[in-house]
Amino acid sequence: MSKLDQILILDPPSDLKFKGPFTDVVTTSLKLKNPSDRKVCFKVKTTAPRRYCVRPNSGVIDPGATVGISVMLQPFDYDPNEKSKHKFMVQTIFAPGNVSDMDSLWKDAKPDDLMDSKLRCVFELPSENDKVNDVEATKAAPVMNSAKADSSAATVPVTATMDDSEMKKMLEKCKRMQTEMNKLADENRHLKDDGVRMRKVPRQDHMTSNSTSLLGREAGTPSLPSLLVVIAAIFIGFFLGKFIL
Repeated sequence: MSKLDQILILDPPSDLKFKGPFTDVVTTSLKLKNPSDRKVCFKVKTTAPRRYCVRPNSGVIDPGATVGISVMLQPFDYDPNEKSKHKFMVQTIFAPGNVSDMDSLWKDAKPDDLMDSKLRCVFELPSENDKVNDVEATKAAPVMNSAKADSSAATVPVTATMDDSEMKKMLEKCKRMQTEMNKLADENRHLKDDGVRMRKVPRQDHMTSNSTSLLGREAGTPSLPSLLVVIAAIFIGFFLGKFIL
């Protein structure tokens, strides 16, 4: 029995291209599309498992569905004279009715039921055109920043206008508060004046009574000398009468 052809459609179909520099992690994408009317289990393998990280590296694809896979190349010292010997293989099998244990499925799979596709890894350094584009992008960055600065500067008057309106509102509130404080101060002053008047009324009554008593004393004072004069006259008349007699 001949081997089954790959049922999935791979994009890219044959080469996984990684574009440097390779001083950091470089990621490329792989798409797996299931054009059939059956579920398909897949598994991604590589000849250099320590150099790559694949997510997801296995799973089940529903009929008509597409799965995206990220292949991440770890940083390394790139040598242009060294050809890449790294390869990937996408292995597939039609899923049974109930897929519960994927490990058992792949372990018990018959070789004639397996389908696979192989991909070659290709390392590329940035070309001169890419470098020129990078330089142009770097030059365009200050222009974009200046445009953003101009747009932000254009929004300044609006902000300033909003600040002026807020300041006016605050001044009006301050004026209203000042008016209320003046009213409260006037009311407090009136209350103090009323208290002073209430305290002064008994003093005036006391002063009136004192002045009345003083007037009575002054009125009674002239009557005392006249009484003494009368008494003296009586004694004088008494003594004169004795001498004359």
